[in-house]
Amino acid sequence: MRRRASLVLLAAAVFCAALSPLLRWYAFPRLAKVPPSQYQSVVMEAKNADLIDYNKMEARKVSKVNIVQTLKGNVEQAKKVKDATGRDVVVWDTLSYIVGPDGKMVSRIPERYVFDAHSQEPVHAGGESVDGTPVRRDGIEYKWPFLAEKRDYQYFDMQTRTSAPIHYRGTRTFHGLEVYYFEQTIPWTKVPLPKKMPLGVTPEVVKQTGLERWYSTKRMFWVDPVTGAPVNGEELHKEEMRWIGHPEKKPITAFAGHVKMRPDYVDSTVDLVKSQRVLVLLLTSYLPWGLLGLGCLLLTLSLVLEARSRRPGSGAAPAEDPAPDPEPVPA
Repeated sequence: MRRRASLVLLAAAVFCAALSPLLRWYAFPRLAKVPPSQYQSVVMEAKNADLIDYNKMEARKVSKVNIVQTLKGNVEQAKKVKDATGRDVVVWDTLSYIVGPDGKMVSRIPERYVFDAHSQEPVHAGGESVDGTPVRRDGIEYKWPFLAEKRDYQYFDMQTRTSAPIHYRGTRTFHGLEVYYFEQTIPWTKVPLPKKMPLGVTPEVVKQTGLERWYSTKRMFWVDPVTGAPVNGEELHKEEMRWIGHPEKKPITAFAGHVKMRPDYVDSTVDLVKSQRVLVLLLTSYLPWGLLGLGCLLLTLSLVLEARSRRPGSGAAPAEDPAPDPEPVPA
């Protein structure tokens, strides 16, 4: 019985040891993915910011500017892209909506972002665009890959429609989470005007006045390395209206401010990421290491039982030889 039990334990140990790497290196890359129907909204604000007054075409100091960013998964479009490419993709329709202190729109820029659900690599299909203009992305946007690394990434900038490195600047602690801190600086670059602006202003009208839009920013992200989701983001954002062909004339500040996530949205984002990271850790750490440890324990028990079964005197006592029949007495 001991030997039979040791063989059962040995088989279970081999099964656990084999399942451990399968979960990490086979199951995880296939099971971990961004859901196609995700919906999320974030409110960011810039207090004591400079904002252009289009009536007077001059900048004024305002108490606060709100930037509302919404992200909605387009399930129907994702299915179409998957049928066409054979890849498991996610299509995000996003909107950056800027609101002035009076509650009126300053600008709105829609965007479509198509990417691989598992690796977060961009997929060039499904009408990826910014403000209705087709684009071809390189690198990431909004989200880092699962199990983000301590290295630089290419990050797509919506304003310039180009990608540039976003640099890893170290590991920090944020609201009890160990996060990776990244920075990206976009130098002054001429960028298109939003198609939707207040007071019926259009890009054509601005161009006729002899102005063009320039933009620069320092972008900062605090990223959970397990899920690849940012738990906080900030920007030192600057926009100017410059006179075409007249560099000597003073530019008009269109918007300048330190943009931060509103504290209540930071708290809700951290709580969401904390719940999601447990699912990722189950497949990458908890279950693989737990199964490996269980396999080692079962192997040890199997060897102990096998050793005991082979120990002298461990079995039943041997039967004694029967006494010889008495010899017959001669007559």
